Amino acid sequence: QVQLVESGGGSVQAGDSLRLSCEASGRTFTIYTVAWFRQGRGKEREFLAAISRGGTTKYADNVEGRFTISRPGPKVAVYLQMNSLKPDDTAVYYCAAESRGRLGSDENWYPYWGQGSQITVSS
Repeated sequence: QVQLVESGGGSVQAGDSLRLSCEASGRTFTIYTVAWFRQGRGKEREFLAAISRGGTTKYADNVEGRFTISRPGPKVAVYLQMNSLKPDDTAVYYCAAESRGRLGSDENWYPYWGQGSQITVSS
């Protein structure tokens, strides 16, 4: 099993930057891809970004260029750097992981999920 814990959320003003962290524990050596999703109030959960063990990345069109996912090393801490935040970015942000070697936006591919971290962006 793998456990994921997000941190770094909070309340910010529009235009601010924020970095989310995702730490993993348990059978971390099995993790291949780690991804970030978010869910705003009354909205479906949406894919933001993913990064493979080898560093290949994939972004949703609406955040590419503004959000950056990184995986600093063999340990499975993953960051999501978010710049130029907007009120529409207000949501609960989740990290997710999978062990089958896939890199994609389908949330059904990810069996491991964190508890979520709230980000609120005020105008």
